Amino acid sequence: MEQMLERFLNYISFDTKSDPSQVSCPSTAGQLVLGEQLVKELKEMNLQNIRHDENGYIYATLPGNVPNARPIGFVAHMDTSPDLDGKCENPQIIENYDGQDIRLNDQFTTTVKDFPFLSDLKGHTLVTTDGTTLLGADDKSGITIIMTAIQYLIDHPEIKHGDIQIGFTPDEEIGRGADLFDVENFGAEFAYTVDGGPIGELEYENFNAASVRLNIQGKNVHPGTAKGVMINALRIANELDQMLPVEQKPEYTEGYEGFFLLTDLSGAVDHAEANYIIRDHSRERFEEKKQLMQQAVNFLNIKYHDAINLTITDSYYNMREKIEPHMEIIELAKEAMSAVGVTPEIKAIRGGTDGARLSYMGLPCPNLFTGGYNFHGRFELLSVDTMKKAVETVVKIAEINAK
Repeated sequence: MEQMLERFLNYISFDTKSDPSQVSCPSTAGQLVLGEQLVKELKEMNLQNIRHDENGYIYATLPGNVPNARPIGFVAHMDTSPDLDGKCENPQIIENYDGQDIRLNDQFTTTVKDFPFLSDLKGHTLVTTDGTTLLGADDKSGITIIMTAIQYLIDHPEIKHGDIQIGFTPDEEIGRGADLFDVENFGAEFAYTVDGGPIGELEYENFNAASVRLNIQGKNVHPGTAKGVMINALRIANELDQMLPVEQKPEYTEGYEGFFLLTDLSGAVDHAEANYIIRDHSRERFEEKKQLMQQAVNFLNIKYHDAINLTITDSYYNMREKIEPHMEIIELAKEAMSAVGVTPEIKAIRGGTDGARLSYMGLPCPNLFTGGYNFHGRFELLSVDTMKKAVETVVKIAEINAK
């Protein structure tokens, strides 16, 4: 457990925040730097077929010690969200957590009122931020779990397993993690992303996702002579946002409810740009949301003389339809969790993973828990105890798969 934590703390010290404004892959150089560290460790573990390609993807193989087992894969991503600084240089380690509020710094506190799940973590060893950065548990906890599990299998050759393929991806947080993944040569019949949250999470449903870009051209004149002439691009953006259903915003949704999220807005009277993401588990409701966005833009373009240029781009789709023909891999994960004392909690992801894209690329790839919480913000934290159970689950999946 101590070595596992040490490994995690090392990984989160790397700045691997991805950047959606860049077209390169990976989008930031820091991901390559972490990749070099991971390759070094993989070589020290004497794994085979280690590749670190020009796009930042890492692949490696732990050869099986029994014949005829289905080759299996485990995948995690190296980047952290662009929402906040991702280089966590001052993490806080809380041993035997007392279940009370966690002070991050003078300004920010992780409260039980805001995050009731904290009471479930009483007695755990937690890792938190200092309130100024992300922690990086999304998804350096997943990388840590995979690396620790592989080392455990190496150290315990009495545990029988087939070939295990490892994949570490860049730019998952900006929706590109699977874009250049080499499924054909990966060598696994199925895989699991290790990119979930609380203990027991086992996910094979996710949002259908699209990104929306609005380019709004206004008309700016002196406000003293603006009557009948001025078109304020910022007001158009605000008017469009008010046309969307208020109950379909993230702060009012849960479970299978989808949403529109205004992620950023910038500009002035003359010109403005706005970006949204659209999410829904139902493909039908997903298409309806995209149509509603288009209808709102059409209405405003009539009113404001074609002021808005709209681009909607699908990002990924619900993996459920690709996993359901292969439910034996869900049953395998459930059996493994139960064997190590974890109760499987099958739920739909209110987000997406590389596994969604990979499933549509021919590699069925549901998602496993890591022990991370509150991803994408300064209140992110990790249960080391749960991460240990995730390691045990990965090892047990490999073992059961070989029987």
